[in-house]
Amino acid sequence: MILNGVAIDDTFAEAFGMRATRILITALNLKWAYHAARAVTGFATSVIGCGCEAGIERELSAGETPDGRPGVSVLLFAVSSKELAKQVERRVGQCVLTAPTSAVFAGLEGEAVNLGKNLRFFGDGFQMSKVIGGKRYWRIPVMDGEFLCEETTGMIKAVGGGNFLVLARGQSEALAACEAAIDAMSKLRGVIMPFPGGIVRSGSKVGSKYKALPASTNDAFCPTLRGAVKSELSADTGAVLEIVIDGLTQADVRDAMRAGIDAVCKVGASGGVLRVSAGNYGGKLGQFHFKLLEIMQ
Repeated sequence: MILNGVAIDDTFAEAFGMRATRILITALNLKWAYHAARAVTGFATSVIGCGCEAGIERELSAGETPDGRPGVSVLLFAVSSKELAKQVERRVGQCVLTAPTSAVFAGLEGEAVNLGKNLRFFGDGFQMSKVIGGKRYWRIPVMDGEFLCEETTGMIKAVGGGNFLVLARGQSEALAACEAAIDAMSKLRGVIMPFPGGIVRSGSKVGSKYKALPASTNDAFCPTLRGAVKSELSADTGAVLEIVIDGLTQADVRDAMRAGIDAVCKVGASGGVLRVSAGNYGGKLGQFHFKLLEIMQ
Protein backbone atom coordinates (compact mmCIF):
# COMPACT_ATOMS: atom_id res chain seq x y z
CA MET A 1 0.00 0.00 0.00
CA ILE A 2 1.27 3.48 -0.91
CA LEU A 3 -0.19 6.56 0.83
CA ASN A 4 1.11 9.96 -0.28
CA GLY A 5 4.32 8.33 -1.44
CA VAL A 6 4.80 6.38 1.80
CA ALA A 7 4.98 2.58 1.61
CA ILE A 8 2.95 0.74 4.27
CA ASP A 9 4.51 -2.65 4.95
CA ASP A 10 2.40 -5.81 4.85
CA THR A 11 3.15 -6.67 8.48
CA PHE A 12 1.61 -6.42 11.91
CA ALA A 13 2.31 -4.97 15.33
CA GLU A 14 2.36 -7.62 18.02
CA ALA A 15 0.80 -6.50 21.31
CA PHE A 16 0.29 -8.11 24.68
CA GLY A 17 -2.32 -8.49 27.37
CA MET A 18 -1.82 -6.18 30.34
CA ARG A 19 -3.71 -4.84 33.35
CA ALA A 20 -4.66 -1.18 33.45
CA THR A 21 -6.24 1.43 35.66
CA ARG A 22 -7.16 5.08 35.40
CA ILE A 23 -6.81 7.62 38.18
CA LEU A 24 -8.08 11.18 38.25
CA ILE A 25 -5.79 13.74 39.88
CA THR A 26 -7.23 17.12 40.80
CA ALA A 27 -5.70 20.19 42.37
CA LEU A 28 -6.25 23.88 43.04
CA ASN A 29 -5.41 24.53 39.38
CA LEU A 30 -4.12 22.67 36.33
CA LYS A 31 -0.55 23.68 37.07
CA TRP A 32 -0.50 21.62 40.26
CA ALA A 33 -2.57 18.79 38.83
CA TYR A 34 0.08 18.45 36.10
CA HIS A 35 2.91 18.56 38.64
CA ALA A 36 1.39 15.54 40.41
CA ALA A 37 0.50 13.74 37.18
CA ARG A 38 3.98 14.16 35.67
CA ALA A 39 5.57 12.88 38.86
CA VAL A 40 3.29 9.84 39.11
CA THR A 41 4.02 8.90 35.47
CA GLY A 42 7.78 9.36 35.76
CA PHE A 43 10.12 6.43 35.00
CA ALA A 44 7.24 4.48 33.44
CA THR A 45 8.16 3.97 29.80
CA SER A 46 8.51 0.18 29.67
CA VAL A 47 7.59 -2.73 31.90
CA ILE A 48 10.96 -4.24 30.99
CA GLY A 49 12.72 -1.97 33.46
CA CYS A 50 10.17 0.35 35.05
CA GLY A 51 7.56 -1.98 36.51
CA CYS A 52 4.74 -0.21 34.71
CA GLU A 53 3.94 1.98 31.74
CA ALA A 54 2.06 5.17 32.48
CA GLY A 55 1.11 8.45 30.90
CA ILE A 56 -1.22 11.40 30.97
CA GLU A 57 -4.40 10.66 29.04
CA ARG A 58 -6.01 14.12 28.98
CA GLU A 59 -6.96 17.24 30.88
CA LEU A 60 -10.18 17.31 32.90
CA SER A 61 -12.39 20.34 33.34
CA ALA A 62 -13.90 21.16 36.72
CA GLY A 63 -17.19 19.74 35.48
CA GLU A 64 -15.61 16.32 34.86
CA THR A 65 -14.10 15.69 38.29
CA PRO A 66 -15.63 14.41 41.55
CA ASP A 67 -14.56 17.47 43.56
CA GLY A 68 -15.33 20.11 40.94
CA ARG A 69 -11.71 21.15 40.45
CA PRO A 70 -9.54 20.99 37.33
CA GLY A 71 -7.55 17.82 36.90
CA VAL A 72 -5.68 15.29 34.80
CA SER A 73 -6.55 11.73 33.85
CA VAL A 74 -3.68 9.21 34.11
CA LEU A 75 -3.49 5.65 32.77
CA LEU A 76 -1.18 3.01 34.25
CA PHE A 77 -0.44 -0.42 32.75
CA ALA A 78 1.42 -3.44 34.17
CA VAL A 79 1.86 -7.10 33.29
CA SER A 80 -0.01 -8.41 36.34
CA SER A 81 -2.65 -7.33 38.84
CA LYS A 82 -0.15 -7.61 41.68
CA GLU A 83 2.43 -5.41 39.99
CA LEU A 84 -0.12 -2.81 38.98
CA ALA A 85 -1.46 -2.60 42.54
CA LYS A 86 2.07 -2.12 43.86
CA GLN A 87 2.90 0.57 41.33
CA VAL A 88 -0.33 2.51 41.92
CA GLU A 89 0.08 2.56 45.69
CA ARG A 90 3.75 3.58 45.60
CA ARG A 91 3.35 6.21 42.93
CA VAL A 92 0.25 7.82 44.41
CA GLY A 93 1.82 7.80 47.86
CA GLN A 94 5.08 9.34 46.77
CA CYS A 95 3.88 11.65 43.99
CA VAL A 96 0.25 12.67 44.61
CA LEU A 97 -0.05 12.64 48.38
CA THR A 98 3.06 14.84 48.45
CA ALA A 99 1.84 17.38 45.87
CA PRO A 100 0.28 20.57 47.30
CA THR A 101 -3.54 20.85 47.03
CA SER A 102 -3.88 17.47 45.25
CA ALA A 103 -6.61 14.85 45.50
CA VAL A 104 -7.05 11.53 43.70
CA PHE A 105 -10.08 9.56 42.57
CA ALA A 106 -11.01 6.37 40.73
CA GLY A 107 -11.28 6.66 36.97
CA LEU A 108 -12.48 3.16 36.09
CA GLU A 109 -14.95 0.53 37.21
CA GLY A 110 -13.51 -2.95 37.57
CA GLU A 111 -11.56 -5.20 39.88
CA ALA A 112 -10.66 -3.16 42.95
CA VAL A 113 -7.08 -1.95 43.34
CA ASN A 114 -6.02 0.04 46.38
CA LEU A 115 -5.79 3.79 45.91
CA GLY A 116 -6.14 5.32 49.38
CA LYS A 117 -6.95 2.19 51.35
CA ASN A 118 -3.43 1.85 52.75
CA LEU A 119 -2.29 5.44 52.24
CA ARG A 120 -4.76 6.44 54.94
CA PHE A 121 -2.35 5.10 57.56
CA PHE A 122 -0.11 8.08 56.85
CA GLY A 123 -2.73 9.97 58.86
CA ASP A 124 -1.42 8.22 61.98
CA GLY A 125 -4.91 7.62 63.35
CA PHE A 126 -6.25 11.07 62.54
CA GLN A 127 -7.58 10.01 59.11
CA MET A 128 -11.33 10.00 58.60
CA SER A 129 -13.57 8.24 56.07
CA LYS A 130 -16.98 8.79 54.58
CA VAL A 131 -19.10 6.74 52.20
CA ILE A 132 -20.82 8.77 49.47
CA GLY A 133 -22.91 7.05 46.81
CA GLY A 134 -21.53 3.67 47.82
CA LYS A 135 -17.91 4.81 47.45
CA ARG A 136 -15.54 5.26 50.37
CA TYR A 137 -13.30 8.31 50.56
CA TRP A 138 -10.49 9.08 52.99
CA ARG A 139 -9.44 12.46 54.38
CA ILE A 140 -5.82 12.44 55.50
CA PRO A 141 -4.48 15.44 57.44
CA VAL A 142 -1.44 17.06 55.80
CA MET A 143 0.33 20.33 56.38
CA ASP A 144 -1.64 22.34 53.79
CA GLY A 145 -5.00 20.95 54.93
CA GLU A 146 -6.30 17.53 53.90
CA PHE A 147 -5.49 15.00 51.21
CA LEU A 148 -8.72 13.56 49.82
CA CYS A 149 -8.53 10.18 48.11
CA GLU A 150 -10.94 7.50 47.03
CA GLU A 151 -10.32 4.13 48.69
CA THR A 152 -9.97 2.08 45.50
CA THR A 153 -10.01 2.41 41.74
CA GLY A 154 -10.91 -0.15 39.09
CA MET A 155 -8.55 -2.43 37.21
CA ILE A 156 -9.33 -4.04 33.84
CA LYS A 157 -7.70 -6.21 31.20
CA ALA A 158 -5.99 -4.05 28.58
CA VAL A 159 -3.56 -4.08 25.65
CA GLY A 160 0.07 -2.98 25.67
CA GLY A 161 2.73 -2.80 23.02
CA GLY A 162 0.82 -1.69 19.96
CA ASN A 163 3.35 0.05 17.73
CA PHE A 164 4.50 1.27 14.36
CA LEU A 165 7.86 2.26 12.91
CA VAL A 166 8.55 5.35 10.83
CA LEU A 167 11.41 5.02 8.34
CA ALA A 168 12.70 8.29 6.92
CA ARG A 169 15.61 9.83 5.05
CA GLY A 170 17.06 11.38 8.17
CA GLN A 171 16.62 11.95 11.89
CA SER A 172 14.87 15.32 11.59
CA GLU A 173 12.38 13.97 9.04
CA ALA A 174 11.56 10.92 11.15
CA LEU A 175 11.12 13.06 14.25
CA ALA A 176 8.86 15.60 12.53
CA ALA A 177 6.61 12.82 11.21
CA CYS A 178 6.39 11.15 14.62
CA GLU A 179 5.61 14.45 16.31
CA ALA A 180 2.71 14.90 13.89
CA ALA A 181 1.53 11.40 14.78
CA ILE A 182 1.68 12.06 18.51
CA ASP A 183 -0.29 15.30 18.09
CA ALA A 184 -3.04 13.35 16.34
CA MET A 185 -3.03 10.38 18.70
CA SER A 186 -3.07 12.53 21.83
CA LYS A 187 -6.56 13.71 20.91
CA LEU A 188 -7.93 10.20 21.48
CA ARG A 189 -9.10 8.77 24.79
CA GLY A 190 -8.20 5.41 26.26
CA VAL A 191 -4.58 5.36 25.06
CA ILE A 192 -1.16 6.55 26.11
CA MET A 193 2.18 6.63 24.34
CA PRO A 194 4.48 6.03 27.33
CA PHE A 195 7.93 6.89 25.96
CA PRO A 196 9.47 10.39 26.15
CA GLY A 197 7.33 12.67 24.03
CA GLY A 198 5.53 9.51 22.91
CA ILE A 199 8.47 8.41 20.72
CA VAL A 200 11.20 5.79 21.19
CA ARG A 201 14.45 5.46 19.25
CA SER A 202 15.72 2.32 21.01
CA GLY A 203 13.40 -0.24 19.48
CA SER A 204 14.25 -3.72 20.68
CA LYS A 205 14.25 -7.36 19.67
CA VAL A 206 13.81 -10.35 21.96
CA GLY A 207 17.03 -11.68 23.45
CA SER A 208 20.68 -10.70 23.31
CA LYS A 209 24.17 -12.15 22.94
CA TYR A 210 24.47 -11.26 26.63
CA LYS A 211 22.52 -13.80 28.68
CA ALA A 212 21.49 -11.29 31.34
CA LEU A 213 19.54 -9.14 28.88
CA PRO A 214 15.97 -10.12 27.86
CA ALA A 215 16.00 -7.60 25.00
CA SER A 216 18.52 -5.74 22.88
CA THR A 217 18.75 -3.22 20.04
CA ASN A 218 16.65 -3.97 16.95
CA ASP A 219 19.72 -4.25 14.71
CA ALA A 220 17.70 -4.88 11.55
CA PHE A 221 16.39 -1.30 11.78
CA CYS A 222 19.62 0.41 12.87
CA PRO A 223 21.05 2.47 9.95
CA THR A 224 24.64 2.25 11.19
CA LEU A 225 24.50 -1.56 11.12
CA ARG A 226 23.17 -1.83 7.56
CA GLY A 227 26.34 -3.45 6.26
CA ALA A 228 26.92 -5.71 9.24
CA VAL A 229 23.56 -7.46 9.75
CA LYS A 230 20.54 -8.64 7.78
CA SER A 231 19.09 -5.17 7.47
CA GLU A 232 15.49 -4.13 6.82
CA LEU A 233 16.62 -0.73 5.57
CA SER A 234 17.17 0.61 2.09
CA ALA A 235 20.28 2.64 1.30
CA ASP A 236 18.38 5.93 1.54
CA THR A 237 16.95 5.27 5.03
CA GLY A 238 18.84 7.38 7.55
CA ALA A 239 16.70 7.06 10.68
CA VAL A 240 13.91 4.97 12.19
CA LEU A 241 11.68 5.93 15.12
CA GLU A 242 8.97 3.94 16.86
CA ILE A 243 5.70 4.88 18.55
CA VAL A 244 4.39 2.46 21.17
CA ILE A 245 0.74 2.52 22.22
CA ASP A 246 -0.99 1.13 25.32
CA GLY A 247 -4.78 1.08 25.25
CA LEU A 248 -7.70 0.10 27.42
CA THR A 249 -9.14 -1.94 24.53
CA GLN A 250 -8.04 -3.40 21.20
CA ALA A 251 -10.22 -0.83 19.46
CA ASP A 252 -8.47 2.00 21.31
CA VAL A 253 -5.05 0.79 20.12
CA ARG A 254 -6.28 0.25 16.58
CA ASP A 255 -7.83 3.72 16.38
CA ALA A 256 -4.66 5.33 17.71
CA MET A 257 -2.46 3.47 15.23
CA ARG A 258 -4.68 4.56 12.35
CA ALA A 259 -4.64 8.19 13.49
CA GLY A 260 -0.88 8.14 13.93
CA ILE A 261 -0.05 6.44 10.65
CA ASP A 262 -2.45 8.72 8.82
CA ALA A 263 -0.65 11.75 10.26
CA VAL A 264 2.72 10.32 9.21
CA CYS A 265 1.46 9.74 5.68
CA LYS A 266 0.17 13.31 5.47
CA VAL A 267 3.77 14.43 6.05
CA GLY A 268 4.49 12.07 3.18
CA ALA A 269 7.38 11.40 0.88
CA SER A 270 7.89 15.13 0.33
CA GLY A 271 8.62 15.38 4.05
CA GLY A 272 11.23 12.64 3.88
CA VAL A 273 9.07 9.71 5.06
CA LEU A 274 9.83 6.48 3.17
CA ARG A 275 8.00 3.62 4.90
CA VAL A 276 5.81 2.66 7.81
CA SER A 277 6.42 -0.74 9.37
CA ALA A 278 5.81 -2.43 12.73
CA GLY A 279 7.57 -4.50 15.35
CA ASN A 280 6.62 -8.11 15.95
CA TYR A 281 8.19 -11.39 17.00
CA GLY A 282 6.64 -13.67 14.44
CA GLY A 283 3.31 -13.70 16.27
CA LYS A 284 4.58 -16.01 19.00
CA LEU A 285 4.68 -13.71 22.03
CA GLY A 286 1.63 -11.46 21.88
CA GLN A 287 -2.00 -12.47 21.37
CA PHE A 288 -2.99 -9.20 19.68
CA HIS A 289 -1.93 -8.70 16.05
CA PHE A 290 -2.61 -5.29 14.52
CA LYS A 291 -2.20 -5.64 10.75
CA LEU A 292 -1.15 -2.37 9.18
CA LEU A 293 -2.88 -2.87 5.83
CA GLU A 294 -6.19 -3.75 7.50
CA ILE A 295 -5.95 -0.76 9.80
CA MET A 296 -5.30 1.65 6.93
CA GLN A 297 -7.90 0.29 4.49
